Amino acid sequence: MKRIQYHQYGGPEVMRLEEFEPARPGSGQVLVRVRAAAANPMDWGLRNGALKMVTGRTFPRGLGHDFAGVVEAVGPGVTRLGVGDEVLGGASIKASGAFGDVVVADEKAVVKKPARLSFEEAAAIPTVGLTAFQALTKKGNLQPGQTVFINGCLGGVGRAAAQIALARGASVGGSCRATAAQDARDLGIDPIVEFGFDPEALSGRFDIVLDTAHTLSDKGAKRLLKPGGRIIGLHPTPATFVKAALPGPFRVLVAQASPEDLEEVARAAGQGTVRVPIARTVPLTEAIKALTELERDGTPKGGKLIITTD
Repeated sequence: MKRIQYHQYGGPEVMRLEEFEPARPGSGQVLVRVRAAAANPMDWGLRNGALKMVTGRTFPRGLGHDFAGVVEAVGPGVTRLGVGDEVLGGASIKASGAFGDVVVADEKAVVKKPARLSFEEAAAIPTVGLTAFQALTKKGNLQPGQTVFINGCLGGVGRAAAQIALARGASVGGSCRATAAQDARDLGIDPIVEFGFDPEALSGRFDIVLDTAHTLSDKGAKRLLKPGGRIIGLHPTPATFVKAALPGPFRVLVAQASPEDLEEVARAAGQGTVRVPIARTVPLTEAIKALTELERDGTPKGGKLIITTD
């Protein structure tokens, strides 16, 4: 068995494709033969040591979170999934390891894959879909007929959030690069503004402001809100947690594993309501180079980098 792992925290240069001995699934866990995995910024954030307090100092550590594959073994207490099930899900932050031949994950973070989705399409969903869904429904209390503004509406989470909001009967405005405005229109987003826009032009129009790009000022975000609206941030820091604890419109989301929420997102993806574009697919043997390019240069653009094990 092989996986991408590292023996110390650091930059792309610490990644290695190496043989490893997979752990047996423990209580409430499943062992999945990975067919495809998707890269997210959190993957290199963890590798850089951004959450050392959580991930610890035991090495080697596997890399990768989002995956799709086939269940090979189940641990004690697993009831929803069985050997042979095609699934999608995410490894825990502490364990990671999706960029490999097999991965162990908590059953609560894994759901059955809709038959209409390829493994590549399914792997692209978990983090962006779950984050978007929980931001809108748990923190935003989204209701039909409301208006949502998404700062960064064509990023992974932003695109998923736009599609979820529209499917739930909301109208969606958003910000993106000027060169990508037509892509946003094709999703049904209106109005569309460029990054760095003047919030005054959209003053008081939105029930929910979702800042996926982390570039809106507090004053600008408040300017967009209707009375009683909510501002949702996705970058948890001590400052944002303090702000969210105070009376006012600010909320901060730390996405939590939830089979019910992930099933809802997976169902929407299977029905074609939520689509996460794929920009590039590479085999595991070429993944380190592709991951390095994505982290350093932001390429490929316009969709997910998918790693396959076939």
